[in-house]
Amino acid sequence: MTDFEKKKGVGITGAISVMLFLLIAISTQVFILGNTGSTQITLIIVTAFASIVAMLNGYKWHDVQEAILYGCNIAMLPMMILMMVGVLIASWTAAGTIPALIYYGIKLLTPDYFLFSACLICSIGSLSTGSSWTTAATFGVGFMGIGLGLGIPPEITAGAVISGSIFGDKMSPLSDSTNLASAVAQAELFDHIKSMIYSTGPAILITLAIYFVMGFMFDHAGAVDDAQVQAILDGIEGAFSLNPITLLPPILVVVLIMKRMSGLAVMIIASLVGMMLAIGLQGFSLDDMITFMNFGFTSNVGVPDVDKILSGGGLQNMMWTISLGFIALSMGGVMEKTKMLDVILTKIRHLVHNTGGLVVTHVLSSFAVNLLAASQYMALIIPARMLVPVYKAQKLLPQVCSRVSEDSATATSPLVPWGLGGVYYASVLGVATLDYLPYTFFGLIVPAVTIVLAFSNKFMFREGDIASKRTYSTAPAE
Repeated sequence: MTDFEKKKGVGITGAISVMLFLLIAISTQVFILGNTGSTQITLIIVTAFASIVAMLNGYKWHDVQEAILYGCNIAMLPMMILMMVGVLIASWTAAGTIPALIYYGIKLLTPDYFLFSACLICSIGSLSTGSSWTTAATFGVGFMGIGLGLGIPPEITAGAVISGSIFGDKMSPLSDSTNLASAVAQAELFDHIKSMIYSTGPAILITLAIYFVMGFMFDHAGAVDDAQVQAILDGIEGAFSLNPITLLPPILVVVLIMKRMSGLAVMIIASLVGMMLAIGLQGFSLDDMITFMNFGFTSNVGVPDVDKILSGGGLQNMMWTISLGFIALSMGGVMEKTKMLDVILTKIRHLVHNTGGLVVTHVLSSFAVNLLAASQYMALIIPARMLVPVYKAQKLLPQVCSRVSEDSATATSPLVPWGLGGVYYASVLGVATLDYLPYTFFGLIVPAVTIVLAFSNKFMFREGDIASKRTYSTAPAE
């Protein structure tokens, strides 16, 4: 144990004061000042306040700086992936990959089934790859363009894409969040996945049903402008060679991730393949591609809807999002390392006396950590680590704890505007978090389902149940 870890930590009064300051600061920025573009500055102010509280409770500036760097280290790999997502989108657009996905998608899909299909296909893609981020950056970007062509509001399309992506990410044995949740709760991986079927299964079925009904509503409302659709198709066809080879990059991505290749490596490879296709098939020069991949692709087809769909991407266009990620995780690092989150959760843990209360506490704690620490990973680890002893005391099997972790932390991560998930999806899909939030039905339904299961005492597996003989290991939760 380091000297940092031996420190007593910030007391409950200091921890609550930081929580309230964060809520007041964000509320003031968004609802009173009406400023949604300067979240970084607000979070810097909150981080400074949290640092002052920590130092008033015995920490030195060196400790606070170490905590900030700890948070930045958590952000490092996701932010590098996000950089490469910007490069990939520009590369794939120039290569004709994203235009081809949009072109064929518009021709094959109708508004009746579009939202249902977008959610289902993203579910399959994310389940296959274990990566909701990769799915959103590839299939998701294509669906955003298709939805615009079919007259579907972008915030609803984004909700369907994110809902499907989260489902696959939760249920895939290749997913980092799935493995992390099972490890923290000391559950066997496939016991964890089987346990999630009872909450995630009903949630995705309800979600798909909602999107199915909404699709018919859009079709009957006459949302599709045939002339606009034809203009989009003609514009794409006139500007790009729609050779089937342009669809190679997304296939390559699925194959590489299924082979457990690093997400960062996959993004680099897929971007370079897109660059070669753009040069070989679309006639761009190497200099063009370097410019596009750095500053973004600019479409000059002459059809406003096509140009709007296809302009974007690029490394530099991701830097606003990346700065927000680093600042938010710096704040989260201070709050975790100075034990502000621990002290709050420890107090809450002693108030839990029944299974329903335990699960509600876990769900709310995970969402609170997502809000305060801006990290899905912290939201998976910290509440579970605090509540595992309570699950044990109530003789609940570890896969129940891990299931609740995913149903709350993983599912709600995209709903926090300054969290890694919210920042990522808003940047990649081009829709603000608070705009797509009401339509991300899966992320809203899963926590509700897991709470209903707890209060009805359904599928709350306990020691001695036939459903599973596994129990917690004797090792302490990490």
